[in-house]
Amino acid sequence: MPPAFVHRITKYDPADRNEYGHYVGAEDTESDHGPVEAAYLAAIAAFAKACDVDRLEIRDPGVAGALLVDGELQAAGHGLRGLFPPDLTGFHDGAQVSLEVALELVRIMLRGQGAWCRLEAQNSFAVDVGWDLYTYVSSGRPCPDAVARTRELGLYPERITASPYEPDPQGLEVTEVADAAFWTRLRSMLAAYPTLLLEENHVRNDARWHRLTKANLDAVRAGLTPRALLTVWPDLHPDVDAVLAALPEDALVEFIWETPDGTITHVLTDSTDHQELASLVADAKAACALSSYVDERHPLACAALPDSDGVLRARW
Repeated sequence: MPPAFVHRITKYDPADRNEYGHYVGAEDTESDHGPVEAAYLAAIAAFAKACDVDRLEIRDPGVAGALLVDGELQAAGHGLRGLFPPDLTGFHDGAQVSLEVALELVRIMLRGQGAWCRLEAQNSFAVDVGWDLYTYVSSGRPCPDAVARTRELGLYPERITASPYEPDPQGLEVTEVADAAFWTRLRSMLAAYPTLLLEENHVRNDARWHRLTKANLDAVRAGLTPRALLTVWPDLHPDVDAVLAALPEDALVEFIWETPDGTITHVLTDSTDHQELASLVADAKAACALSSYVDERHPLACAALPDSDGVLRARW
């Protein structure tokens, strides 16, 4: 069951809302990177203290993806530098972080720096950050002292029925478990396809790519991120020029290629970027293009990694 007590915390005075509940006052919707932002963090810390929470679990994490800009692949900023390594080890669904790190994640989300997640504790406490600095704190107990402290900080804690970001267990798109049967099926597939392409979504909107063979399957499996979404595709095509020539004129596609050093990377591209893309991948060893539209993507298999007890808890 979701926590019973939910507060929407904002800097927006409820007196400045119209009959539809929309804020019409003069406050802007950006973080000030200063005292108001600090007040948000202090308010969340007060609720966490009231609930005896000092560690939180990262849920449903995501980052802004890479972009093709003037023919160069630009990794979008996500604000996580200093909290996690460049490869984002430790930033994944189910990872446990201290309250201090959790508050830094909230800061990043308030600033819109390109990373997001839900933060939970024992199914009795949760923090969601939405658009325009709307922040939602859910708790399993009433927290009158935290509510009072939030008001002292100059913010407005409003009691609501539920966070708009409360997960819907009925809305999961992926329910297949990457269990022993999944890996057995993958081995059988490698008998028909000597090499396969494995997409490992470690966070939403980003992926690591692996070329799978019978020889490296176990090693790749051992290095996967906990709770990752695994999607299996046919292998990259060695004729990169043919892949480029077949790109659709009026569609957004995900272009994946292998560099001379064996690294596999990807970028979203449309017809306006085709010339720049061709220059970027001029030395690629192999490539493929996948539609960015869900109903046009037809993988060979798709499943999510369960926890060590075999239970699938990732919400893909």
